[in-house]
Amino acid sequence: MMEILFFDNDRTPNLKNKRKLRLYLEKVFLKEKKHIASVSYIFCSDNYLIRINKDFLKHNYYTDVISFNLAESKGKIQGEIYISVDRIRENAAKERVPYREELHRVIFHGTLHLCGYEDKKREEILKMRKKENMYLKKYFEQ
Repeated sequence: MMEILFFDNDRTPNLKNKRKLRLYLEKVFLKEKKHIASVSYIFCSDNYLIRINKDFLKHNYYTDVISFNLAESKGKIQGEIYISVDRIRENAAKERVPYREELHRVIFHGTLHLCGYEDKKREEILKMRKKENMYLKKYFEQ
């Protein structure tokens, strides 16, 4: 059985209808042919996430999301996705998109990372963005 959990660390994302989102995320993992044991979405501040970025990835910059697959074996995903609510608010304002849309885009972005998608090269970024847009559109059409 899949377990999808949401935690508010030092920020609350004002996430509406967690049940609907949880069910949708289960569908995303199934559509991507990934089996999950558990995935935790942890909402936090920029300061919290930059510490993770420095300590674990040796990066000294702000980011909106970091995903870790902690599974011992290849069979099932056991992951943690850390999401900066501060960064989402700032990026939503900068990109002139609704906060709720940017929040879900980042949730799906982290999910896609756990499914094996990368975003280092231009073609990977384009593929990731296309998937994000597809899942966003379908989610908000429900």
